[in-house]
Amino acid sequence: MRTPVNIGDQLDHYRIDDLLQQTPFASVFRGTDLQTQSAVLIKVPHPEAEADPVFADRFKREEEIGKSLRCPGLLSVLTDEARSRPYIVMRWFDGQTLRQFLAAEKRLPSERAINITLGICDVLEFVENHGITHRDLRPENVLIGRNDEVKLINFGMAAKTGARRITFANLAQSVGFSDYFSPEELAGKRGDVRSDIYALGVVLYEMLTGRTPFQGMDPFSRIGKDPTPPRELDPAIPAQLQEVIYRALESEPRKRYANAREFAHDLRHLDQVSVSTRESRDQKRQREARSKKLLTYTALALVPVVIFALLLFFARH
Repeated sequence: MRTPVNIGDQLDHYRIDDLLQQTPFASVFRGTDLQTQSAVLIKVPHPEAEADPVFADRFKREEEIGKSLRCPGLLSVLTDEARSRPYIVMRWFDGQTLRQFLAAEKRLPSERAINITLGICDVLEFVENHGITHRDLRPENVLIGRNDEVKLINFGMAAKTGARRITFANLAQSVGFSDYFSPEELAGKRGDVRSDIYALGVVLYEMLTGRTPFQGMDPFSRIGKDPTPPRELDPAIPAQLQEVIYRALESEPRKRYANAREFAHDLRHLDQVSVSTRESRDQKRQREARSKKLLTYTALALVPVVIFALLLFFARH
């Protein structure tokens, strides 16, 4: 992967100061607007990606979305028509990615994880209302600032109402599989609002437990399976919050929250979330696991008895 520009290089009236992030198709830099001396974020596609018509379409769409939407949870894209090459300039945001945040913190208390998730829900609701699905929601694409202020970034895979259809299957070889893709996207279908809900459920699960729901599993083998209950990994997680995660991670889209507003409502009103049915299923799972352990230990304990009985039988005959 070849970096498109180097530190100290100049793109028109922007200076490249520091490399912040590399994606499969582009690099994100901290830069300086030489006209105003203000800090900016600059996203520059890799040279080999510029010639790819699919990526070119995605990059253009990302810029258009950034210019057309104004929301506190989005980075404003600066309009600058006179450019010597393709790149996107955004206002600077003093924060770090949620991935960096989790690498340092490992797990977050329930209250803080809920607060960050609610911030993401607010942004998703805004873009949903403008006919846009993010489709690449993961910790790398969420910025966290002071007081857990949230910014959602990287709309390169976003789907816009009326835009050309690009599915996960078209991009699988380029970006690889992801723990955050919904089952329907893994099956090659176009992601929608409920796909973002699934991804956000994975992010919430990871913030609470320090791991993704199906970490290490083959992507296709997890379809239709239930994740390990979060409370098995951390009993301090409220049962109602576990139920909210379950609903966000339903394999069938129709069983998930229909949109970010519904997701946020349950997070804000956990006391109204019913957990009896799901909790009983988890308890049944735990009883079955204990029963299997008991049977295994019993069988192991009987092995010497069976061997002794066989030896005694052959000795007498």
